[in-house]
Amino acid sequence: MATLPRPSRSVRATAALAPLMLVLAACGAGDSDPADYPEESVSIIVPFSAGGPTDTVTRLIAEPMSEALGQQVLVENVEGAGGTVAGAEAASADPDGYTVLMHHIGMSTAPTLYEDLAYDPLTDFKTVGLVTEVPMTIIARSDFEPETMEELTTYLQENADTVNLANAGVGAASQLCGVLLQDALGVELNEVPYDGTGPAMTELVGGQVDLMCDQTTNTTNQINAGEVKAYAVTTPERIDALPDVPTAVESGLDLEVSVWHGLYVPAETPDEIVATLTEALQAALTDQNVIDEMAKLGTAPVPEDQATPEAHTAKLEDQIELWRDLLSAGG
Repeated sequence: MATLPRPSRSVRATAALAPLMLVLAACGAGDSDPADYPEESVSIIVPFSAGGPTDTVTRLIAEPMSEALGQQVLVENVEGAGGTVAGAEAASADPDGYTVLMHHIGMSTAPTLYEDLAYDPLTDFKTVGLVTEVPMTIIARSDFEPETMEELTTYLQENADTVNLANAGVGAASQLCGVLLQDALGVELNEVPYDGTGPAMTELVGGQVDLMCDQTTNTTNQINAGEVKAYAVTTPERIDALPDVPTAVESGLDLEVSVWHGLYVPAETPDEIVATLTEALQAALTDQNVIDEMAKLGTAPVPEDQATPEAHTAKLEDQIELWRDLLSAGG
């Protein structure tokens, strides 16, 4: 009977260590200490297209957050299904603080809008803090016939079936605002969904669609340049960036809505890492360039006591209930 060759010393040593190596791997022996976070760049996922309002807000805070964290903060656009594709990707990411989600009001409407939502906003994420609340504007192509909000109201009530209302897709802030606008006017317009706010704005400026309701972070520059016609802002008071644009309430329309944004991480992320991200967010929101640039876009950073997990979670819970009632009532 042939004798098999005896394994070399190095092979025997490797074989002996193999069980220990498996145990160490299973226990996450290579995991870094949360106290050392961050040791590499951090990615913020944006659920919408580059150049859109949520992307704009994210890129404004990314640089000062980078300075606060001592590591580069990268922005990654993951589009699709009203932000739910990005939401699902972020929820299933490693809970190590290196994948962060920026989302807006759509985080609170998704549980009602999507029957088979792949994540639960309240249980699959930890909140980091609120970022800003952005007013909405009711705008139209520059040559649209009505000149005032009062005239627009009458025109839409008389010609609803001929008016095209653009939005950035189901669940987008522009679509939600459009729903509230139609409800307030008691009309049903022809909704035209686009793959993001950028294409919708391009079509509106080009005159291919008539009307849109969108965030000031995406409309202020076009309004001031005369590329679109502005009828109203959806805040209780006029905003400094658009002082000549009346509020919807001033014009007799019962419509007040703003789009809040916040940062999220996967639910199992250590609290120490969440606290580090919250501190970086708060530093970014007090950065003078962020304050100045947001002001130009008709918005402002939230106060420090709102840029916290506690305030953010309370807002999310409240808004989920609010939008469930509103959207369910509207079918």
